[in-house]
Amino acid sequence: MAESPTTDPSSVTVITGGSEGIGLSLARQFAEAGHALMLVARTEPALQASAEALRQAYPVTVHTVVADLTTEAGRDAVEAAVHASGLHVEFLVNNAGVGNAGPFAEADPGELERMLQLNVMALTDLTRRFLPGMIARDRGGVLNVASLGGLVPGPFQAAYYASKAYVVSVTEALAAELARTNLRVSVAAPGVVRTQFHVRMGVKHDIYIKVLPSMDPDRVAQVAFQGFMRGRRVIVPGILNRANALAIKLLPHAIVVPVTRLLLRRRPGPAERA
Repeated sequence: MAESPTTDPSSVTVITGGSEGIGLSLARQFAEAGHALMLVARTEPALQASAEALRQAYPVTVHTVVADLTTEAGRDAVEAAVHASGLHVEFLVNNAGVGNAGPFAEADPGELERMLQLNVMALTDLTRRFLPGMIARDRGGVLNVASLGGLVPGPFQAAYYASKAYVVSVTEALAAELARTNLRVSVAAPGVVRTQFHVRMGVKHDIYIKVLPSMDPDRVAQVAFQGFMRGRRVIVPGILNRANALAIKLLPHAIVVPVTRLLLRRRPGPAERA
């Protein structure tokens, strides 16, 4: 499919988690291609600052929605904002997500539920809301942001890796369902990305952060955007990450899972060891 800016002034690209990190970098890619944006995030000051920076940098309209996507009310707010603006969603970018690390038996139940609501339920619900309109127009698509971790079980990040496995699976299934339409359905599966994600998850001292290749979010977004516009279903940014994805696919779990366990095992930071 050819990459081209939208010519429909009533269409918009919705990007969840669009105020920072990969989401903001993806917003730049879509804006540079001429797509109007609707950024969704929970924290208003960061969201408004990012939206204003995009308005200054690109000649596109940038809408904002402050919403907690872990709740149905937050997802209702996104849909209501689209309708209130007289718009329809051409592209939906499900980027918002959080992680959870540590032994599963010690995880906080509330944190687990919030993670699954955001990583799984919000993505599923928003896609279900906006996909029928895309099908009716036979135009647009969905870009989901998963993780390389979605390709393998992840001891010490068990529920997080499982949530990203769901994202990969549901994306590939939808892409197959819609193969005879003009819609694009893709999933990006980056490895370690230089954002605040891993810091917030409390794993910045873990082995995998130190030994696995990391990428800049702008580069990840560029590869993801280009792959999406070309109709690729699974997009793994980075040569080394693609090699790791191939190894995960070819090697038996009896080898891959213990190696993953070693990489993800929690390592205390200097303050924790003191």
